[in-house]
Amino acid sequence: MKISTKKLVYMSFLIALSIILTRIFSIRIPIYGVEGFRIGFGGLPTIFAGIIFGPAAGGIVGAVADLLGYWVFPMGGYMPHFTLTAFLTGFIPGLMFHYILNNKWNYWTLLISIVVGQTITSIILVPVFLNVLFDLHLITILIPRVIGEPIYMFIYAYLIKVIAEYNIIKIPENSLNLKKL
Repeated sequence: MKISTKKLVYMSFLIALSIILTRIFSIRIPIYGVEGFRIGFGGLPTIFAGIIFGPAAGGIVGAVADLLGYWVFPMGGYMPHFTLTAFLTGFIPGLMFHYILNNKWNYWTLLISIVVGQTITSIILVPVFLNVLFDLHLITILIPRVIGEPIYMFIYAYLIKVIAEYNIIKIPENSLNLKKL
């Protein structure tokens, strides 16, 4: 992966945005004294980076945002399991979109990419890690995620499509072939 200065600046912006949306502008719902569910849009910048700049960039944005977010706003002990899920949150949608769905730019390919990534990370891995690390009941953690994550998936796909197509954030021309632009 070649990282230009411009791409590095975009990725840095998305890392900062992810930290702010995850650590400051989200609602945490504790389950048995541990953060069991979070309501917010902290995953959007990571997924956006993966889809626009590729899977490696999405993974880097997710992992660095998790590490810096923990360093600036620590909540309990550091668990590398959640850094892995943050990495995969950007990596899997980018991989799906760029290599499996061949950069076909429409709402449905975005949605499929996000659904696969979020299902693996937010619905499967995070509850399993919470169960293993903190001995939380798997069903107690899964129910709010199975209800909430599909809503996020549709919103994320819509917001990424709008942001990219209408150049709300100026995306480098060679990052993605947008039909509307």
